[in-house]
Amino acid sequence: MSVDDSVDGNVVIVTGASKGVGRGIALHLARNGATLVITARKPEALEETAAELAKIGAPHLSTTLNVADREGAFALVERTIDEFGRVDGLVANAQTFRSVTPFADITERDMDVLLDTGPKGTLWGMQAVFPHMRDQARGRIVTMGSNAALLGAAGYAPYASSKEAIRALTRSAAREWGKFGITVNCLCPVSAAHRMPPEEDDPVRARMFAETYANQPIPRDGDAEDDIGPVAQFLLSDASRYVTGQTLMADGGAIMLR
Repeated sequence: MSVDDSVDGNVVIVTGASKGVGRGIALHLARNGATLVITARKPEALEETAAELAKIGAPHLSTTLNVADREGAFALVERTIDEFGRVDGLVANAQTFRSVTPFADITERDMDVLLDTGPKGTLWGMQAVFPHMRDQARGRIVTMGSNAALLGAAGYAPYASSKEAIRALTRSAAREWGKFGITVNCLCPVSAAHRMPPEEDDPVRARMFAETYANQPIPRDGDAEDDIGPVAQFLLSDASRYVTGQTLMADGGAIMLR
């Protein structure tokens, strides 16, 4: 029996698919035969991605979701089941981002926003898909980490700590759910081209932006659709069926720099 990285016919939820990494992953999966459920907080933010999916003839559902809302996460999965009859994969990509903040200036609000939309939002999505994946004896969950967290990026403590919490949730879920045929892995991408370059009056972010690529073994930004998308596809396919609880770095080798 051969096992490949096909996602043809799979139903995959991608949160935060209106731009950046989420959009790139959704488009890559769609071009390879997946049925997509894409979300963002505001419906107008999804219009462009939904139009691109329609243009290539990809079956999809486009809907709003605030990932911090646990009930909303369960409602999304129920709607997915009603629409497509199953859910095979979850890419828990959505998370609110906060501006660069010196460690001594971090506020309670900074932490609450990152934790509510990061590890808590990821947890709600994982819990929502779990019973359906368990009952069909197969599921693929991809969470999103960051090399900024592993490297201890200055100015990004709330973001970095929330991403490390997501990696911890990934490992715990992988250990508990492997017996049900569910794999859970964390993807750490570098793909910043969808963001505006830092302003001159933001020296901390400007330095981080420059250092990201200056000495990187593959010295360029990652393309969300063509560089990050294929790694997500692997993790959502049967080719990764014996891989779980892992962190995969799709970062051009940046993790080796420190």
